[in-house]
Amino acid sequence: MRKPATAKTARKAGSAKSGKSAKSGAGWKTTTKPAEPAMDVAVGSRIRDLRRVRQFSLETVAARTDLSIGFLSQIERGLSSPSLRVLATLADVLGVGIAALFGASPSADGASDQIVTRGLQRPELKLWRTGVSKQLLSPASADNKLNLFLVHLEPGGSTGDELYTHDGEEAGLVLEGEMMLTVDSQTWSLKTGDSFRFASRRPHRFSNPAQDAKSMVLWVNCVTGAR
Repeated sequence: MRKPATAKTARKAGSAKSGKSAKSGAGWKTTTKPAEPAMDVAVGSRIRDLRRVRQFSLETVAARTDLSIGFLSQIERGLSSPSLRVLATLADVLGVGIAALFGASPSADGASDQIVTRGLQRPELKLWRTGVSKQLLSPASADNKLNLFLVHLEPGGSTGDELYTHDGEEAGLVLEGEMMLTVDSQTWSLKTGDSFRFASRRPHRFSNPAQDAKSMVLWVNCVTGAR
């Protein structure tokens, strides 16, 4: 026969329940993890919209990027978090700058008459798996050729070991921390106040070598030959 619950066992049960509910309470819901897949879904949706506006099939994009159709499909459905290298390659093939992946779904003509971007309205592309995030400081439009970004690099954040290329030119100024920049076969360590410029068709990559400090870079991208 089961023994009736005593006050002591009731208190234990209550504590266990309370501990369980505490873990699922508001304090646990404030983490950024749930927002990360949402970012992947949003970026994937923009890529799909751009592809459809240009009437490209997945097969066409796969052939031009050397990415598999399955991987592209996963990106468009938000099931895979692409690296900056992959996003730059996709934007290049779709004939836009990477800034086109930040804003609302593109219109057929890509037109936009927005001039000002408020500080609290900056679109952000957070590549959470690689520790890189880019805030778009200029108005978002698939038609823009010149775009201004604020790039944040978490400690150890990187675009990856592989060099990549895309259309255009880029330049920047390190506002905070340190950044390692590789262009072709040469690598530089840039400190706060250092700046750079290079043609984006030159193979490049960048990273934050610090393991205990973030870095922030003001970055300009200019698309020179969008298809």
